[in-house]
Amino acid sequence: MSRAFVKEDSGERWTPPSAPAQYRIVLPTDHGPEVLRETDDLLLALQRLQAGLEVRDRQGILIARG
Repeated sequence: MSRAFVKEDSGERWTPPSAPAQYRIVLPTDHGPEVLRETDDLLLALQRLQAGLEVRDRQGILIARG
């Protein structure tokens, strides 16, 4: 197998990065936001929203706050 298709550290096949999700459930911290979950389903993101968390879109615009 060519080394061009193998990750250097783990010896696994290369896989293309996944497309970014539309919505993120974010925990705001002093060191910046921490993404807890990503999804393309806004209703699912709103259902999983808890106190202290935020739902933001791909560009980081605030949609809802728990």
